[in-house]
Amino acid sequence: MGTIKKETIHAKGFDIRIYTTDYENEYISLTDIAKFKSSDPDDVIKNWMRGRDTLEFLGLWESLHNSDFNPVEFDGIRGQAGSNTFTMSPTKWIGTVHAIGIVSKAGRYGGIC
Repeated sequence: MGTIKKETIHAKGFDIRIYTTDYENEYISLTDIAKFKSSDPDDVIKNWMRGRDTLEFLGLWESLHNSDFNPVEFDGIRGQAGSNTFTMSPTKWIGTVHAIGIVSKAGRYGGIC
């Protein structure tokens, strides 16, 4: 992302940041949303990403909007999704299928969008 512009919306007493670089593509902070459920939002997001329905949605979105999406790797992930031993993180998702619909930022004020 280039110069990041931030806005904030307020929901149920929580601030949720919205990021954009071009005012056309906006990213909502999943980390901020996950803070509503737990003081450890990373675990909330990882558990959400384990679900078959979640991954089906993310895979469909990527296949429609991302010409670099890797459907072969996605098929392998889809086959494992939902099992007790399956784990998924935003960073792993981005690296494996070349995702663009989720952005992971490390460091202070970082998070998952």
